[in-house]
Amino acid sequence: MPNEIIGKLNEIIPTLSKGHKKIAEYIIGHYDKAAFMTASKLGAIVGVSESTVVRFATELGYEGYPELQKALKEFTSNKLTTVQRMDVMTDQLAGEDVLSKVMNFDIDQIRHTLDSLDKDEFYRTIDALCEAKSIYVIGARSASVLARFIVFYFNVMFENVKIIHTTSTSEMFEQILNIGEHDIMIGVSFPRYSKHTVKAFRYAKENGAKVIAITDSPMSPIAENADYLLLARSDMASFADSLVAPMSLINALITAVSMRKKDYVSANYERLERIWDEYEVYEKSDDQDYSK
Repeated sequence: MPNEIIGKLNEIIPTLSKGHKKIAEYIIGHYDKAAFMTASKLGAIVGVSESTVVRFATELGYEGYPELQKALKEFTSNKLTTVQRMDVMTDQLAGEDVLSKVMNFDIDQIRHTLDSLDKDEFYRTIDALCEAKSIYVIGARSASVLARFIVFYFNVMFENVKIIHTTSTSEMFEQILNIGEHDIMIGVSFPRYSKHTVKAFRYAKENGAKVIAITDSPMSPIAENADYLLLARSDMASFADSLVAPMSLINALITAVSMRKKDYVSANYERLERIWDEYEVYEKSDDQDYSK
């Protein structure tokens, strides 16, 4: 329904009451801002009561206004330009304590992710990873930070882990050319979704690999081809993507895998510790001269 919401409003607007018509007209014309408004604020802007906005949501078939707002956010998630995001940020944070607002917002993202996450799917994903022959990890744009984080730790846990660079489409396909059965591709993608990741997922699926999608919604374009779907909230408090909840989910994924492969991971880190000491990779406080 999220992708159909504006079309539905256009269809039913002639049949709406005067107050509900005002709400519908505002949402159609300003969906980018309406998606981030409370029922009270939306009502104040169009000149109706908060209760009228709530009744409007229920008449559309939603349990309440939060469900309508969620649908609007899903509709707008891949449509907002950075300029529109900055306008939303200005509306949301004007006159606010930005530090508290943004950090509390991120806390809520983690809490909502934990409450809604399918834990059985999470542990099935762990099983699949531990059985994989090769693991390919892809994440474009801001999601590339999350992809690199996964690879940084998985390189110690698995023998064959590859990060897929997405500088160009041809380069990407050259890196995943031989992906196939018994391999896994992990894709990380959040609004605005990268076409590179969608194409890589389709290719991996067509070649018999299993695909793990870490994304924000079942409506995400990478969810369609996913064998394992892990959802994390990635709403926005500013023009920058909030990746706190996805990072926390990935941290849990890495930790769970390390517990399954405890002996192997421990042995690798023991070797690494010796290498780090021998080649003086890390600064040691014991070596510092504090007499100066």
